[in-house]
Amino acid sequence: MTLHHVRRGTGAPLLLVHGLGAGWRSWAPIIDGLAAEREVVAVDLPGFGQSAPLAELSIASLADAVADFIEEQGLGGVATAGQSMGARIVLELARRGVGGDTVALDPGGFWTDHELALFGATLRPSIALVRLLRGALPSLLATRAGRTALLAQLSACPWALDADTVLPDVLGLADAPATDAAMDALTKGPKQKGAPAGTVPGRVTIGWGRRDRVTLPRQAERAARAYPDAELHWFEKCGHFPQWDAPDEAVRLILDRTS
Repeated sequence: MTLHHVRRGTGAPLLLVHGLGAGWRSWAPIIDGLAAEREVVAVDLPGFGQSAPLAELSIASLADAVADFIEEQGLGGVATAGQSMGARIVLELARRGVGGDTVALDPGGFWTDHELALFGATLRPSIALVRLLRGALPSLLATRAGRTALLAQLSACPWALDADTVLPDVLGLADAPATDAAMDALTKGPKQKGAPAGTVPGRVTIGWGRRDRVTLPRQAERAARAYPDAELHWFEKCGHFPQWDAPDEAVRLILDRTS
C-alpha cells in the first residue's frame, strides 16, 4: 500500500513516524524547525490520517508498511525519527537493518507485564473519554483547566500548551480508524526485541521524558540495554510528547543525531 505523506524542506531526507493520534500532523509543532535543515518526509501510518487501514494490524505489519514505503520512495538508508508507537517502529526498522540514523522518542514495548497492564488500564479509558467528549473537545482544550484535566497523562505541563498544538492528536485518538487495533497491538502483542551491538545501520538515540506517565521513565534503561549501541537522552520537565513539551530541544536532538 502507498502511505499518505507530506514533504517539507530540502536537504538530506528525514522520515518521521508518528504514534497514536493525528498521523503526520502530530509533528506539526516541530516539522518546520526540522524542515529548515532537512527534507522532511512525514507519513500517515495505516489507519491514521489519510492512509487506508490494514486488514490485520500489528507492530510488525506497521513496520512492514514503513519499510515498503522506504523502498517504494527510493529512501534506502534514510534517517528516521519516531515518537511513542512510531518510536517503537523506527527501532524495529533499525533492528531489521532498515534505514540509517534513528531517533526514538519515548518508545513503547519496553514495559513489564504490570506496567503494560497499567498502560492499557489508563489509556483505554482516556480514549473512551475523548470519544465521549468529541464534539466539545475544541472548546475544552481551549481552556487551561480543560487541557490540565484531559492531558495530564500525556504532558508534564498541559496547562501551558497551545490548544492548536494538542487538538489534532486528541481528535486523532478519537477518530482514527486504527486506534483500537493499535492499542490491541501494543497491549496484546509481543514486547519490542532488541538489537545486538554492532548490528544497527546507523546511530541510535533514545529520548525520554523524565515525567512520562505513558511509557514510564524506568523503561528507558531497558530500552538502552536492548539497544546497546544507543545513546540515551533525557528531556527534563517533559512528558510523553517531546514535540509538545520541549519542541526546540526535540528539533535540536533530531537534527544533531541524524544525517
